[in-house]
Amino acid sequence: MPLPIRHAPTALLLALASSTAMADGEPLYSGAMTGDWGGLRHQLEEDGVRFTGDYTGETAYNANGGLRRSTRYSQNIKLGVQFDLSKLYGWENGGRVQLTINDRRGNSASEDLVGNRLPIQENYGGLYTRLTELSYERTLFTPALNVKLGYMAMGNDLGGLDSGILCNFMNAGFCGHPLNMSGGSGWTNYPNAHLGARVKYDLSRSWQLRVAAFNVDPQSNGNSSRAWHLGPKHTTGTVLPVELVYKPQGELPGEYKLGYYYDSSDVKRIGSSKEVSGRSGHYLLAEQAVWNDAGSPGRSLHVFGQYSASSEAASPFTKWYGAGVVLYKPFEGRPRDTVALGYGRAVPNPRSRDLLEDAAFNAGQPFPNIDNAERLIELSYGYQATPWLILRPDVQYIIEPGAFSGKDIDNALVFGLQVKATF
Repeated sequence: MPLPIRHAPTALLLALASSTAMADGEPLYSGAMTGDWGGLRHQLEEDGVRFTGDYTGETAYNANGGLRRSTRYSQNIKLGVQFDLSKLYGWENGGRVQLTINDRRGNSASEDLVGNRLPIQENYGGLYTRLTELSYERTLFTPALNVKLGYMAMGNDLGGLDSGILCNFMNAGFCGHPLNMSGGSGWTNYPNAHLGARVKYDLSRSWQLRVAAFNVDPQSNGNSSRAWHLGPKHTTGTVLPVELVYKPQGELPGEYKLGYYYDSSDVKRIGSSKEVSGRSGHYLLAEQAVWNDAGSPGRSLHVFGQYSASSEAASPFTKWYGAGVVLYKPFEGRPRDTVALGYGRAVPNPRSRDLLEDAAFNAGQPFPNIDNAERLIELSYGYQATPWLILRPDVQYIIEPGAFSGKDIDNALVFGLQVKATF
């Protein structure tokens, strides 16, 4: 059964919203539901302590196809605090310490209702309270060199588009980094965190190089008993990503990433008892503004594209292709709304498909005539209801939901609603 949706009382929400402090005629922290806490929040940030928090709730209703008609709900609550050591202790270039905690609850529409591989709700998974980040970050030697180390999720700094354009969608196939990266290596999805270090170096105003090293510990992924353990339970290797970033400046800005990663872990080959030593993959991510409305500042059209390939020896999910458009400020009176349309194609490893066919043959069962990829079409509208609240009605059409499981499942039409609130 899906978890019930609980709503905060309207009176409480209004009281919290009205607590926003004013300074020079402008609201402080108007983008936060709880406001300025009577001036305390602003004072703490001036002193070097910054609190953050947000809630995301995602409800999905499978209206047609898939496994069954019904509704599922999932949620994520994130709380964080950042300590600016320069402000706190007067140290020159003291750096920052980030502490983040996540709590996830709910049920999966993909698992329960559709039977597909690409998670319909991007915030489903790891249904418990966990430490998501405890890291230290600072510049080193020169302002162009930034170093971050500690316990953290890889996807915070690598593998995704920095602008956040992809999280105008609710499906995890778009929001975040390409999923075959985590399916075929020690690269982990947020909020799974591992010990690691990341280095950014600004080659110029538009070019940046990023390199990192993270511990690979599959036994800790999604394991509630490891929710507060920074150290690994069983290290299998190290994943080493390198990423070249280009961000052209000007009237039509963009972002382009070319990345490669190598995981030193020894893992079983698909369809064989032998092991493969090391797994690697590469990816190309791009976003480009293609139109600005000169008569309406803030109205613009952006296009994006994704390509990612992972190990064919050990990854059940070898390739991902994604593309789409996002329109910012679709209406004159709605300056912070968005309209997003995306298409994605997830390609299973042919070796995995051969195993499924062999298993069906050995069991004397027919193997369905399904396509060789799961495809996703998603349309969403981001409605900025208040400075701190976004409502995102969403439609997803999933083609060949059984491509990864080898099951004959009808194409699914899913209606969703994502709610995002910043505390």
